[in-house]
Amino acid sequence: MAIALGALMAFGTVPTPLWPLFAGRDGFGSTMVTVAFAAMVVGAAVGFLLLGHLSDRLGRRRIIVPALLTSALAALLLVTWHGVTGLLVARVVTGIGTGLMASTATAYLSDLYSRAHPKRTGSPRPGLVAAVANLGGLSLGPLVAGALAQWAPAPLTTPFVLFGVVLVALAALVLTGPETVDRQKAGESAARFGLRPGGGAVFAAAAGIGFFAFAVMGFFSSLGAVMVRDELGISAPFIAGLAAFAVFAASAVAQLALARLPAASMLTTGVVLFPAGLALTALSLFHPVLALFLVAAALTGAGAGLLFKVSVGQSVAAALPASRAGVLAVFFAIAYAGMGLPSIGFSLAARQFGLRPSMIGFAAALSLGALIAVRASHRLAARADT
Repeated sequence: MAIALGALMAFGTVPTPLWPLFAGRDGFGSTMVTVAFAAMVVGAAVGFLLLGHLSDRLGRRRIIVPALLTSALAALLLVTWHGVTGLLVARVVTGIGTGLMASTATAYLSDLYSRAHPKRTGSPRPGLVAAVANLGGLSLGPLVAGALAQWAPAPLTTPFVLFGVVLVALAALVLTGPETVDRQKAGESAARFGLRPGGGAVFAAAAGIGFFAFAVMGFFSSLGAVMVRDELGISAPFIAGLAAFAVFAASAVAQLALARLPAASMLTTGVVLFPAGLALTALSLFHPVLALFLVAAALTGAGAGLLFKVSVGQSVAAALPASRAGVLAVFFAIAYAGMGLPSIGFSLAARQFGLRPSMIGFAAALSLGALIAVRASHRLAARADT
């Protein structure tokens, strides 16, 4: 299940190093790149808000298998329907698959772990596995696509054919797993969005943290390759994918390396690394060196990954058990809004005010927002302890 989650998330970032190639083939600029990236966010919002809760009622596998097949359909569209319209439609379909998958898979991993280890109630391990599969998958997408675009034939076809086949095969494998939701009992009791008493403020703070964490991930996914090409003068697709890879890989590695830290310490570490990485990113635009840009991306990703992990865990803890997928669906919808909307705003600001001033403002706004959300989370935790 973790592999299936990672593969589907990887598929969402496959276009990252390919955006300059799409732009050259279909004749659009950097603003349309962010719009095409944000089209996935629109599809994800539909998947999360309208469909993401259904696994609490219908069962996990009945949602996960269609999610994998929906993403395989998006791969087929990207191969066969060229042009801006086809790209936008395929990205919306990709988002729908992501919206079906992310919250459901996270809940399913928790269910499977609870079934295998019934005495380990409240263990952070399933949440860690879900977060690492999520972000690890997001990191592999641009790396694999960049390598295939660099050294394999048909760079706008081969990656999508490969991932389409893998997603279909994984859908067949998921069917062999156990169902963890009793449809009859769930249909009687599951609320679409049910929180524990006092869980509303905890969820709001966690969703805010998730929004800002995903904002930087969306920035590097949508504009990282364009910045490598335009600011650093490097057109190789493999190098173009390294920025997004650095962000997501550092996110996953930081979570694994610091998994034993208490949630409060993890938030504090994340909220220090997060603005440090963004400040270095802004500096790298004044001193355009690839190594500096990649280090900045990795630091930002490490901070964002720690913030994301804690925020997912807090959302799960705030949810009623029968509404876990529904609550996570809303959380991921908010997080994915962060992945798309700030990047569009940055692209528009860069056209109006220039790239460097916009990057400074972008870094300051995201750092301040993350700090406010983390402080709110700390206050709620201190109040709960007393």
